[in-house]
Amino acid sequence: MRETELLIPAGSLDVLKTAVIYGADAVYLGGEAFSLRAKARNFTNDEIREGIAFAHEHGVKVYITANILAHNEDLPGVEAYFEELKEIHPDALIISDPGVFAIARRVLPDMELHISTQANNTNYGTYLFWHQMGAKRVVSARELSLKEIREIRDRIPEDMEIESFIHGAMCISYSGRCLLSNFLTGRDANQGACTHPCRWKYALMEETRPGEYMPVFENERGTYIFNSRDLCMIEHIPELIEAGIDSFKIEGRMKTALYVATVARTYRKAIDDYKKDPELYRKNLDWYRAEIAKCTYREFTTGFYFGKPDAESQIYDNNTYVKNYTYLGTIEEVRPDGWCRIEQKNKFSVGEAIEVMKPDGRNVEVTVRGITDENGIPQESAPHPKQILYVDLGTELSPYDILRRSEMDPETEG
Repeated sequence: MRETELLIPAGSLDVLKTAVIYGADAVYLGGEAFSLRAKARNFTNDEIREGIAFAHEHGVKVYITANILAHNEDLPGVEAYFEELKEIHPDALIISDPGVFAIARRVLPDMELHISTQANNTNYGTYLFWHQMGAKRVVSARELSLKEIREIRDRIPEDMEIESFIHGAMCISYSGRCLLSNFLTGRDANQGACTHPCRWKYALMEETRPGEYMPVFENERGTYIFNSRDLCMIEHIPELIEAGIDSFKIEGRMKTALYVATVARTYRKAIDDYKKDPELYRKNLDWYRAEIAKCTYREFTTGFYFGKPDAESQIYDNNTYVKNYTYLGTIEEVRPDGWCRIEQKNKFSVGEAIEVMKPDGRNVEVTVRGITDENGIPQESAPHPKQILYVDLGTELSPYDILRRSEMDPETEG
């Protein structure tokens, strides 16, 4: 059985550290340029250095995305950026553009190079081409079935790696190449500036009746005609492993620490359980399903893995997320008296029942016994995001424990 890497996204240094603690084998991130998430906060070079040092201390790899589809004006900057990365030493670069790939081979001859899903890698011939060019790994197009991936695995060298997305948002596009944003707003998704118009609500207007809007109906279910469900393969770990996929990739470089921790911890346990004993994996399926539903999502689909998606893979009646839990904060420091420092993310109050999510898989229900501001002044509640607070939860806590609150009706939980 091949080794299985769990590859987790990081949109900030704090989220990178969360991903590492909650079970990632590797993380991927974007620098301040040439990454396809221009709206993410992304990393300065100093933050990349700190993130790599933290990850390597925990035996975790760091990959940097440089996967824009470059124009002429981008190439000098790409070269200068790769010169900077010489001193930073990431474990690999993720690239989609052949011109950018050529610069990386010249400037960073010893760097491991991975080919982004943006390069539309849909057949074993493409994998063999990139192997001949010097790539170590190719990220499969999202449009591939498990049957196709198994055939690719059989036809490429043993030392070449396959990486595939197994969880997260799906684009209504081909392998992430989309023109909607550029056409409607002038912001190019292929340059990292997507405005996500696939999630917008649309109406029809007849040419001779300007201003008279008619709703778009698809099977009488609504108007969100481009809105895909989110990919989730937590119930299909055996099939993914048997297909020969080396790296299980999670989408979400713009997600919160709660999302990243929840997905990383759940897939970590599922992979480890299956490799330890397939029966243990099957026994714990209900736990995986329940945990993965605790992060924000848009209902789930298996994407293209078992054949082409049909109308049931779309969400026509709304563009909202399912949000079962709210992120309250991450424990940053534990004082000798047991009070814990957090940067508060959402409102909570003294006397409220919340849940502590721990990296080892435990969820601990607690009651908020006390809140003070950073000057020690007692507070009844924490209404303002990004406040530095100290909380007394009456239980033993550790840095990187995550505080969250269930938003589900108690009668429907479990």
